Amino acid sequence: MKSKGSDAGHNGLKHIQDLIGQNYPRLRFGIGDDFPRGGQIDYVLDRFSEEQQQQLPERIEIAVDMIRSFCLAGIQNTMNQYNNK
Repeated sequence: MKSKGSDAGHNGLKHIQDLIGQNYPRLRFGIGDDFPRGGQIDYVLDRFSEEQQQQLPERIEIAVDMIRSFCLAGIQNTMNQYNNK
């Protein structure tokens, strides 16, 4: 979770930032970096591996907990609790 930042090359975020600027909180649910250089498109469009499918429910639950914490405790407390885990 970040309190603000750049679009990092993501066109959807670029459009949002064109409208409201960079100063908004965001929760990144990333794809990792286990792909060859330049292979992001194929990696993102491919099916989840068996290992990734097994990890998905736990990661979604963590994201839900982070969103709940953000709403109830604020961005700073949420970042302190969850970032780097």
